[in-house]
Amino acid sequence: MKIDFIFRIIGLITLAIVGVYYGIQLAELLSYNIILVAVGLGLVGALIGYVIAPYVTTRPAHALRISLSKISIPTLVVSLIGLIVGLIVAALAAFPLSLLPSPFGDLLPFLSVLVFGYFGIVIFLVRQNDILTGLRSVFPGRSAENKEEPDAASASDEAEAGTRTILLDTSVIIDGRIADIVQTGFLTGSLLIPRFVLNELQYIADSADSLRRQRGRRGMEVLSQLQKDPHISVKISDIDVEGVREVDDKLVVLARQLRCPILTNDYNLNRVAELQGVSVLNVNELANAVKSVLLPGELFTVNVIQEGREAGQGVAYLDDGTMVVVEDGRDQIGKQVEVVVTKVLQTAAGRMIFARLGNHY
Repeated sequence: MKIDFIFRIIGLITLAIVGVYYGIQLAELLSYNIILVAVGLGLVGALIGYVIAPYVTTRPAHALRISLSKISIPTLVVSLIGLIVGLIVAALAAFPLSLLPSPFGDLLPFLSVLVFGYFGIVIFLVRQNDILTGLRSVFPGRSAENKEEPDAASASDEAEAGTRTILLDTSVIIDGRIADIVQTGFLTGSLLIPRFVLNELQYIADSADSLRRQRGRRGMEVLSQLQKDPHISVKISDIDVEGVREVDDKLVVLARQLRCPILTNDYNLNRVAELQGVSVLNVNELANAVKSVLLPGELFTVNVIQEGREAGQGVAYLDDGTMVVVEDGRDQIGKQVEVVVTKVLQTAAGRMIFARLGNHY
């Protein structure tokens, strides 16, 4: 039986009794039929109790639980400490305030609890990083028996120790380049794949569209390859974020809770995460950063493979995928030619190089 239904029944019975009680009082006051008025108000009370009971019991509790689930454990701890300090200050101030003449002596102690409790939470949250640093210096580590059981709250400590956790997005698994990056040894720490990311990957692999199905299956193969790679640890976790449906939103909230970066090549997820203060490792940005750097005047050899947009142009590509536009290179299609860099243009899609044929042409 659902908890909502239980509270509806409790609300129905409670307000029905209240309705009957006040119905009897009203009937005696107005000299009406007691049974008729009591039953009528009882039924009205029962209906109201059945309708509004979840909205004053379970619904606020559920909303509060969702809000708390989006707050990181360190933030909750610091807020609790601030609240306790604020209440202690309010308790110390309550006695002298109670000695003031009425009504100040009656109201100010209660108001001091609200004010000092609020300011205690706010002040401690503002200095959260300093407080957490101080707590880590007092309690530098966990006991030996607890070190074998890492949890979400210890993600930041793992990052400081060089074993940071990195959340993987579905797009970067499907892309496949993550496996090559891991093999180079540049990516350290452990890769965390939440169950909802794995479910999305499986949904894509089971898609009716052949292209999406192939991409999903390639993602499964990449994931299997990562699990077998000795260079990095891959963990699949059942951790979830309640009250959030979209996978990207869940990743951002989870990254904030764990205080870890998201590895992705999704531009929209990248922007949303950065706006919310979440670190992002973008594979596309990494690929652009490691492309060959050529300066105007440098000589290099390319294979012209097709015509360009403008008359007489030829187009070639470097090994890293950078496009090279060769002036007067149309007649050199299919040949290895030496070219001289004339201009390097950085675009949103990547780097583009303009060149002309070498002197011997």
